[in-house]
Amino acid sequence: MPNASSWSASSPLLLLWEDSSGTRIFLSLLYAVLAISGTLSNVMVIYLVFSFKKLQTTSNAFIVNGCAADLSVCALWMPQEAVLGLLPPNSSSLRSAEYRLLRGGLLGLGLTVSLASHLLVAFNRYVLITKLPSVYQALYQRRHTGCMIGLSWALALLPVPLLPGLWTLGSAQSDGSSRYTALLLALAVLGQTALLLHCYLGIVRRVRGSAKRVSVLNFHLLHQLPFPAAPPPPRRAQRRLSSVSVLLLCCVFLLGTQPLVWVSLLGFFLRPAPPALQAASWLLLCSLSALNP
Repeated sequence: MPNASSWSASSPLLLLWEDSSGTRIFLSLLYAVLAISGTLSNVMVIYLVFSFKKLQTTSNAFIVNGCAADLSVCALWMPQEAVLGLLPPNSSSLRSAEYRLLRGGLLGLGLTVSLASHLLVAFNRYVLITKLPSVYQALYQRRHTGCMIGLSWALALLPVPLLPGLWTLGSAQSDGSSRYTALLLALAVLGQTALLLHCYLGIVRRVRGSAKRVSVLNFHLLHQLPFPAAPPPPRRAQRRLSSVSVLLLCCVFLLGTQPLVWVSLLGFFLRPAPPALQAASWLLLCSLSALNP
């Protein structure tokens, strides 16, 4: 098994930490499956939004933006990793620093815009449900929506100078810059997660409170009618289904993002996590691009 420095310098895969052929083949197959499924599902979502006029809403514009970013990972980055994993470890193409930087750029760009799109969708729904319609219409004009989408891509280009540090992320022999790159990455994802959870939990509280007020109002009105009224349709199951859907969405997002956050924080404040744990945390984050649709 190579040491940490050789893992970060000569590994054909960003997530690969062992030079055995079995590991490379397994990861190549896994990348191939994620690339095919993620590409097809993201293309399908984009196709549906552009094909049906009723789906062309502001919230879906952010979803399409996220799907386009996920295609950068699933359709451009993952197929390269799947092919490179089958090449010999001493291949000249694998040792090219420029090519490694290009692959890191595709991955970083796609993941950053995808995570930003998650937050934009959550904030859009939060404003739509919890604020007045006039506030929503003023905030989400067509020009403002385009600026938000463009800003997500512009912000994704800022960390490009930090990409080389990702190759030594968590390495025992990495320099201080890579350790601070790991810390910056962890704090950014952690802050984005906190804002996203705040939006969705606020939506759940608002919907539950509104449903309770409507139920109490209907109860008083029905008892004031001079004739027997039909029983109101059951809504508890619908509210429970909505809560479960939001909970499931949050759980999948947390499962994909939080392992990398805590592995990075562990490597900065205590000691680097085992390479296998680093690989698993990166793989979960990358697989989120295939699970997003």
